Amino acid sequence: MILVHHLRIGRSIHTVWLLEELGIDYELKIYDRQPTGRAPAELREAHPLGKSPVIVDGDITLSESGAITAYLLEHYDEAGVFQPDHDRQSRAQWNQWLHYSEGSAFAPLLIKLIRSREGAESSLLIDHFAAGEVALHLSYIQDQLGDKPFILGERLMGPDFGIAFILKMAQGLGELEEYSRLTEYLQRMLSRPAFQRAMERTGG
Repeated sequence: MILVHHLRIGRSIHTVWLLEELGIDYELKIYDRQPTGRAPAELREAHPLGKSPVIVDGDITLSESGAITAYLLEHYDEAGVFQPDHDRQSRAQWNQWLHYSEGSAFAPLLIKLIRSREGAESSLLIDHFAAGEVALHLSYIQDQLGDKPFILGERLMGPDFGIAFILKMAQGLGELEEYSRLTEYLQRMLSRPAFQRAMERTGG
């Protein structure tokens, strides 16, 4: 059985969500954040970086959300429900969007999140950079989404889990107000029964 090291208030909820979508039996080890917002030291027993998500599947221990998503789909999505079509272009786009959410989109939002918690004198250079980058990425995602129900077309696929994480983070920072299509997409994703089960099982 797969073990998921899950840190509350973080991206690992989307790994749990994917497992729920796949209908896989799994076990949770849940960690609470410290008052500083950082992960507890005990999470380093699961992985040297002390980050989450981390999964353990037999003799395999794996971190990094995109890598975990790819691994789970390769080994447990036998029907290919969340995977791309077999043509070269579809697979290339799928891989790009799978890694985009943490490879490019996450850092500006993290900067905004940290700045919102500092309570210190503003750094105009940092704030200006983050604001511009957040707007750039949200516009990019909205253009890619267009009128489609999911980021790559008519069906939910692996990259949607990471994109939903990015948009949920953006919404929490008050950044989605001008992006109605992204707000609708996020609401549609978070309303899925599998996401609701993941939230219930992890305690939110």
